[in-house]
Amino acid sequence: MPQLQGKVGKIMRNIARRTILKGLKALGLFIAAPISFCAEAFADRFPTRTVEIRDFSFDPQTGMIRREKGGKTEPYKLIIDGLVEKPVTLSYAELTSLPAASQVSDFHCVEGWTISQVGWSGLRFAELAKLVKPREDPKYAVFHAMGKTFGTPGGVDHYIESFRVDDLLDPDQEILLAFEKDGKPLAQERGAPLRVIAPFRFAYKSIKFVHRVEFSNKRRDGWWTLANSIYSWDALVPKRRLRQR
Repeated sequence: MPQLQGKVGKIMRNIARRTILKGLKALGLFIAAPISFCAEAFADRFPTRTVEIRDFSFDPQTGMIRREKGGKTEPYKLIIDGLVEKPVTLSYAELTSLPAASQVSDFHCVEGWTISQVGWSGLRFAELAKLVKPREDPKYAVFHAMGKTFGTPGGVDHYIESFRVDDLLDPDQEILLAFEKDGKPLAQERGAPLRVIAPFRFAYKSIKFVHRVEFSNKRRDGWWTLANSIYSWDALVPKRRLRQR
């Protein structure tokens, strides 16, 4: 009888394993990809994971974007517009000459991985708000990334994310528009020229390749939230995972 029970148990485990694998496969790209997007490689701390078609590169020495197709070059520009009194377009040199801030923070993945103590430098959102003088008390800021994406959830063909302006201006949230990591200009795979770092939100909220910030009264769902609603708009990391809180 114990031998028979052991065989039955083995069969049931095999069935369960096959069922789980089939279920995971059926979930498809929009669930599997964020796991891949965030999975950590201990040798490099940060793996290269992105949904953008990276057909461009950036040179921080010249501030120029180079398009892979045809080799065309153009200066990087950060556009800040929407519900503002004075829309602004900043070159990379102008961007990096603004009063900078630095922080060391953890980077959390929705899958369950965390990279501890990453050094970032860049701008606080308040510096951009000073330049453009928001009007009509806009409640949100929508960030747009360069480059098209492999998918177009909800008809969106590039990576987007939005935040409450109050959160962006709250020092306790430690949200940074980063152009350096560990004292060096961001590498291409890390989101150069500019990316958002939001330590208390999952990594899919920390949009890379930012080229436009749009003040708005309308909340926009981010690319992954549009792709699959299991990825919440807030993307808040559970308190049990926050070392700094």
